[in-house]
Amino acid sequence: MQGKKQYLDKEVVRFRLSERVPPHNLYRRLAELVDWTFLYDETRALYSHTGQPSLDPVVFFKLVLVGRLENLVSDRRLVEHCALRLDILFFLGYEVDEELPWHSTVSRTRQLFPAAVFERLFDHVFAQCVAYGLVAGDTQAVDSAPVKANAALEAVVKKQPAGTIGPYLAGRNDPRRPCPPRRC
Repeated sequence: MQGKKQYLDKEVVRFRLSERVPPHNLYRRLAELVDWTFLYDETRALYSHTGQPSLDPVVFFKLVLVGRLENLVSDRRLVEHCALRLDILFFLGYEVDEELPWHSTVSRTRQLFPAAVFERLFDHVFAQCVAYGLVAGDTQAVDSAPVKANAALEAVVKKQPAGTIGPYLAGRNDPRRPCPPRRC
């Protein structure tokens, strides 16, 4: 007998995000092993004492790390991607029903931090990853793919220089071309 799956869009009463992310997941291991609290002290001077609360610097740097690991260069795509992945939500410390920061907030926060701060903080996080065995330098991988050019050889035309030929563009046998020493 052929089965047919029925989808019921029901509200789940009991759901724990930590139970849905396996123990060997990279983002779970990063969340459990790396100490992110140093970011509060390192970035405190960049924030004002007054005004609305900002995006948590730990969440921001975790988002930047996810963007690098997932090869996402757009903040808009980064936030959309994170909202769909349970393991990344767990890593960021967000619940399934909790809204992630707006992509524009991530972009504005990125402009707040100077490049030197990024480098120093990345080095600190990277050193922790190496210490816990999350990163090893014993394997190298190279990837390549042959890609056919989207061009017809019949359409290739020799370029003609525009205007008069200056001494730097003169041909080899051109009398206007300055003669380099020991060649003429």
